[in-house]
Amino acid sequence: MPDGNPYRDDRRLERHDAAYRGRNGAGRVPLATARLKAPLEPLLILCSGENYWDHRDEKPEVTRKDPEFFLKTGLGVVGPEENIVRDERVTRKLDYETELLIVIGKPGRHIPRDRALEHLFGYSVMNDVTARDRQVTLRPNGSSVANLGPGKNFDTCAPIGPCIVTRDEIADPQNLELKTWVNGELRQNNSTARMIWDCTQLVEFFSTFITLRPGVVISTGTPGGTAWGTDPELGGKKPMRKDVVAPRGYLQAGDEVVCEIEHIGRLRNRVVAAQS
Repeated sequence: MPDGNPYRDDRRLERHDAAYRGRNGAGRVPLATARLKAPLEPLLILCSGENYWDHRDEKPEVTRKDPEFFLKTGLGVVGPEENIVRDERVTRKLDYETELLIVIGKPGRHIPRDRALEHLFGYSVMNDVTARDRQVTLRPNGSSVANLGPGKNFDTCAPIGPCIVTRDEIADPQNLELKTWVNGELRQNNSTARMIWDCTQLVEFFSTFITLRPGVVISTGTPGGTAWGTDPELGGKKPMRKDVVAPRGYLQAGDEVVCEIEHIGRLRNRVVAAQS
């Protein structure tokens, strides 16, 4: 039994020691030796496609006047350094898409654009991994049909990380460099300044339909440089930019994908073959 000294109680002593170590750095694990998990398991992933002009330019003609609206399941979330599984029973055309992720922190419905940032907890990075041969069907006249359910939803389709950066740490979410490397080759090189609909417009748009709640995230679209842009079978139009390496095909087992957004960090994942 305790004798009046609160730190003679083993449970209290353990709590005190843990708090001391946290304040003074003792017992912390170096990031290089830690294994990070996804920083959240989102209740819902709201996605806005076709949100950069150069991504629109590398695919079949788009006539959309509002943000593209589709959903991605939280069952596909994995964290940094976790594997992206390439399952040929799902797709032979596995593609990458680096995207800025908005994390909702305050509930709201019909949120006006000028109040949108008040509802944000912070930002992260998502790789909107996509099965292109499930997503896209070309018609004989060259137009396309999108199948966003199977094209965007399968195991390991949504790597998120490496962290959440709180809203106050990013002065302007529309001024962040965005890059993607595959096996060290720079494939995407752009800025969130080039979004068609910015973060506040997307919050306003999605909150028109559903109440945004803490734990919901909004993925804001990807720029050009995807493998789709070099795939004529699916209507791809090879990009002409000289500052990136044009893909020579889709992701294969053994590839390493690194998604980076300025002030947030790098999300790194390796592609592996599905186990039969």
